Amino acid sequence: MQNRDLFAEIEETPIKVVDYDGVVEYHGILIPFEQANRYFDALFNKIKWQSDQANIFGKQILTKRKVAWYGDKPFSYTYSNSTKHALPWIEELVELKKIIEEKSGHCFNACLLNLYHTGDEGMAWHSDGEKDLLKNGAIGSLSLGAERKFSFKHKVNQQTLSVFLQHGSLLVMKGETQSHWLHRLPPTKKVDTPRINLTFRTIDERSKY
Repeated sequence: MQNRDLFAEIEETPIKVVDYDGVVEYHGILIPFEQANRYFDALFNKIKWQSDQANIFGKQILTKRKVAWYGDKPFSYTYSNSTKHALPWIEELVELKKIIEEKSGHCFNACLLNLYHTGDEGMAWHSDGEKDLLKNGAIGSLSLGAERKFSFKHKVNQQTLSVFLQHGSLLVMKGETQSHWLHRLPPTKKVDTPRINLTFRTIDERSKY
């Protein structure tokens, strides 16, 4: 199937980026420009960023992209054969969590943050189906900083869909999306400024705590 660029189609929010085998909704800009700038600066300076670890062909590497993991409790979260333990919320994350919960209608107990310094840094095709997460739970993805293209690919029919994530905007993935779709942040030479992505998630406490 042909690729679709949904950015040009956005007239009203939320728009259904994915409407079968799961649901992905793009709510557009949720946080006004100046407020989003303040949140970006605060997170850039206050979050305890670390290089991420990835296991590629059995070899552990450190990424240029930085990550951080925060939550209600010191939740463990394992992906790419690397385990992280959640740090306590900082004030700005609590404020943003409340905003995202009110807009999305979902509650979250943890947040994985990613810092991409330039467009050279991205994320390969993957799905967020780790066993630590609540099955079919919602993921609220808030973008701050550089506008970046975000893409989805169906695991069976290979259909691809794309949307541009704006500064201060919210994307929500829910239902069976992680079971049926991959997503990625493709690298680009057109972006030379940083982006912070906050993915609010729900750790399944019933089986772990």
